[in-house]
Amino acid sequence: MISSGSEAGEVSTGWAIHRAEKVVLFVDIVESVRLIETDEEGTIKRWLELVSHINSKILPSANGRSVKSSGDGMLLEFDTVREAVQAGFEIIKTNTSINEQQHGDKRIHLRIGIDADDVIIEKNDLYGRGVNLAARLMALAGHDEIVISAGARDQLTADLDADIEDMGECYLRHISESVRAYRIGPPGVRQVVRSGLLRETLAPTIAVIPFKSLFGDVEQDVLGEILADESIAALSRHAELNVISRLSTTTFRNRELSQVEVFRHLNADYSVSGVYRCTHGEVLVDIELASAQTGKVIWSDRLREPIEDVLKGEQKLVNELVKNIGRAIMSRELQLSRSQPLPTLKAYTLLMGAIALMHRLSHSDFERARQLLHTLLERNGNEPIPNAWLANWHVLRVQQGWSIDPKQDAYFALECTKRALDVDPDCDLALAIDGFVHTNLLKQFDVAQRNYDMAIDINPNSALAWLLRGTLHAFKGEGSRAIEDTHKALQLSPLDPHSYFYDALAASACFAGGEFEQAVSLAQRSLKANRTHTSTLRVLGVSKWQLDQHEEAKAIGSELMKIEPGLTVSGWLMRAPSADFKIGTEFADLLRKIGVPE
Repeated sequence: MISSGSEAGEVSTGWAIHRAEKVVLFVDIVESVRLIETDEEGTIKRWLELVSHINSKILPSANGRSVKSSGDGMLLEFDTVREAVQAGFEIIKTNTSINEQQHGDKRIHLRIGIDADDVIIEKNDLYGRGVNLAARLMALAGHDEIVISAGARDQLTADLDADIEDMGECYLRHISESVRAYRIGPPGVRQVVRSGLLRETLAPTIAVIPFKSLFGDVEQDVLGEILADESIAALSRHAELNVISRLSTTTFRNRELSQVEVFRHLNADYSVSGVYRCTHGEVLVDIELASAQTGKVIWSDRLREPIEDVLKGEQKLVNELVKNIGRAIMSRELQLSRSQPLPTLKAYTLLMGAIALMHRLSHSDFERARQLLHTLLERNGNEPIPNAWLANWHVLRVQQGWSIDPKQDAYFALECTKRALDVDPDCDLALAIDGFVHTNLLKQFDVAQRNYDMAIDINPNSALAWLLRGTLHAFKGEGSRAIEDTHKALQLSPLDPHSYFYDALAASACFAGGEFEQAVSLAQRSLKANRTHTSTLRVLGVSKWQLDQHEEAKAIGSELMKIEPGLTVSGWLMRAPSADFKIGTEFADLLRKIGVPE
């Protein structure tokens, strides 16, 4: 048996197990992936300088021990919480001093987690719940912040030992029960405040004002209410937008207020309003989308639908409205993200611009997307959404044939999804993209399947999870399941800025299911939106060949080789997730036939 006290015990293996009450401190670099990518030598040099100072100066004065260190983190052990906390403050202070000579994008920022608990001690490692908890608490910390457990907090005197802020009950990955956490800072130096982006700030807020009858007919008001309700419900299904509730916007029905007043009352970034009239059995709606920043109308349109269809709950008009609103907002945020200085951009502009630009697949836009995501992460490296999209960026770089080192991109992608899921284990986007990494870069299909299933269980409306799970089935030659999942994704994705990507993967699913004409149709629609997506060209070419349109297939193969001149069948087989399945062998043979060299 393992001894539960502080004395050594013996187990059947002969190993001595020593347990003791210790204080565990984890410290690591925020965004180490980005820093190493942009300045590998400088980052490593400054980190080693800090590690040396910790070992030679800070630990001896705090009676601490360095248990182990990695390329971007350290595990430290102390006898008391006060000593650990003081060491943590000194570590951050020293690092701040080292940063003074560096530009903002090259500065190393740290995060620290501390817990006091019973641990198992080994010469070069520590084990136990306290170690795991300290690591999880670290994930809650922002730039140059320290987060501690309730057990550690109980051993500190507020205002004397540290400035302490209660973060409340927090849910941490792989820990079943909620954990009380506290953010701390040096006493009397600054007030600790909650930092970090709320998830809602990563999407613009939109208010749908109930539509007004053009002729002031009270009997027709029901149509305006129905249209507004259906529009709010449709917009609310999409993570790209925050939609103000119907109860909040109904107050403005039939009120003569300016756009400025509406925005001030609702704190919205955009508003949708309109007037309608009924004629010849149809309802005609004139709709406007306005921006709070400028007060100007950025999109307007006239839509129509049979009154009977509206009353029956038909979605044609609403779906058209939602799609056009999404495109207009995305277009405006994309323009801002490309033309305005990064420090002036709102969080949702950075995110929406990055998502759109990474899927344009031009080198300059692709690099700008990474820059936008890094800027967003610099503001708060804990936010799971931008971490997940940065992982997606690395997968796309490999897929497009732009990666210098696919293994390194796989590592960076996994680091990003790990950080995202450490903060929010139930983030369906991070789970879906982690599945994407395991499918396309690591070919670990069981892990990918599990993550896709979890993402869909958490959010049945996650279009990306449905799409990527369908693609996994396509890679395995499971055509009918691939078509079913990708079709579901297409139904759920009217707002996605990268519809070409959905169409491209749905085309692959149709190819796997033997529906070559539908594969061609979807691939052509995808290419109309983005002509440079090499995966789409491959699917289109081989589908054309299967339809006996051999000359057209060869022409597409020629276009493919112009965009990706380094493409070979053997190279494709090395990176293709389907390579070990029958469908992959057949696809490779078709690539040869359309002109891709061996």
